[in-house]
Amino acid sequence: MEANFDFGMIGIGVMGSNLLLNMADHGFSVIGFDLKQERADALEAAAADGTTVKGVTDITQFTRALKTPRKIMMLVPAGKPVDDVIANLLPHLESGDILIDGGNSFYQDTNARIQRLQPQGIHFFGMGVSGGELGARLGPSMMPGGDEAAYNYLKPILEAIAAKAGDKPCVAYMGRDAAGHYVKMVHNGIEYALMQLISEAYDLLRRGAGYNNGQLSSVFSWWNEGELQSYLVEITAEIFKVVDADDPAHLELVDKILDQAGSKGTGKWTSQDAMNIPVSIPTIDMAVALRDLSVYKEQRVEASRLNGQPVSKVNIDEAELGRALAFSFVIAYAQGLSLLAEASKAYGMHIPLPAVIQVWRAGCIIRSGLLPLFEKAFATRPDLPNLLLHPPLAQWLGERAGAARTVLCDAVQAGIPVAALGSAIAYYDAFRSERLPTNLIQAQRDYFGAHTYRRTDKDGVFHTEWNQ
Repeated sequence: MEANFDFGMIGIGVMGSNLLLNMADHGFSVIGFDLKQERADALEAAAADGTTVKGVTDITQFTRALKTPRKIMMLVPAGKPVDDVIANLLPHLESGDILIDGGNSFYQDTNARIQRLQPQGIHFFGMGVSGGELGARLGPSMMPGGDEAAYNYLKPILEAIAAKAGDKPCVAYMGRDAAGHYVKMVHNGIEYALMQLISEAYDLLRRGAGYNNGQLSSVFSWWNEGELQSYLVEITAEIFKVVDADDPAHLELVDKILDQAGSKGTGKWTSQDAMNIPVSIPTIDMAVALRDLSVYKEQRVEASRLNGQPVSKVNIDEAELGRALAFSFVIAYAQGLSLLAEASKAYGMHIPLPAVIQVWRAGCIIRSGLLPLFEKAFATRPDLPNLLLHPPLAQWLGERAGAARTVLCDAVQAGIPVAALGSAIAYYDAFRSERLPTNLIQAQRDYFGAHTYRRTDKDGVFHTEWNQ
């Protein structure tokens, strides 16, 4: 086979195949490798007439068919499978070839692979891909990071297949080293927070106000027409409409789903790394914690028997709840973007935050009508460390903070947990507090551990014998 293919994919399940078919539709010749012949056959069978698509099960045939420098993407589970593929692939690669990990790998693993492959001249990229199976086929959001010079070889292909926000592709160079996987990790952390906040609004309407699924769908559809317009709010409205096909009574499927959340680890990694830097992202942290708490179903059932379920009815103002949700959405984005800003400096990744916003405008799970607000903020100040420091956004939040406080108070009185909303309000209040009660904590630390403290009225480091 002659070396006449533009791009190769290792792992041609649904995601890998859809990305290749997307590339082929845009005029690129593509080849996919998989150990299963049926996947190779299915890839070719799915190709549109007039496109060049090949599926193979021989790694030598695969690599020899690619133009140099070879551009190869892996879509395999994170961890050891990535290292196994690299080990099997390396004997067939040459200096200058480009290898992309398109999975949700931990960014430190990506950095280690970059360092390991550099002496051999292999350009290793970590690239976050968001949008699911449909996005891969019709236009994903992509977050590549690594060698900027090597990115120029990938740019024409990735920009062609990416989702578009207006006329701008939702792919951009995210920075040095593992910046691509780091940005995707934080994207997923924000995703955790938004989903938790939506679920809290659902709980208030369902348990607190007694809404049925038809009413819930209508409310979320209405919200999606305004400032809460977003992919997650849109699909939530759709979820409430789906009937359980196996239920003779035709009840909605959502009520049959067990209330135990799954996760792939990216939310936990976001929280852990934020604590290491350190950056405060309590709404993301709370979303991770609540998923963890959901796992303990048997204990929660026992606790409900012991303590009862003191949920009382709530009179919900749908518009006010929508404003509270929008407020907390912006706080979640602000926390994630502040983490990117600090991590970029701490790790020398040089992440361009305006480009991050552009990449998230379409195709990805956290796309939202709120993102243009952030785009304006970074257009005014590209190095903005926190969205709460942008005057128009500060005013915007102030106009919705009252609704968030009212909803929080009503939920607490009704016994409905709204931990993410509460953390968003606490973060907002703490961030805009000129003085926090941390002076007392410093005094306590010095009292029991002689950890010292600094003063407001003179320079230096001090220690006091508090218990004389």
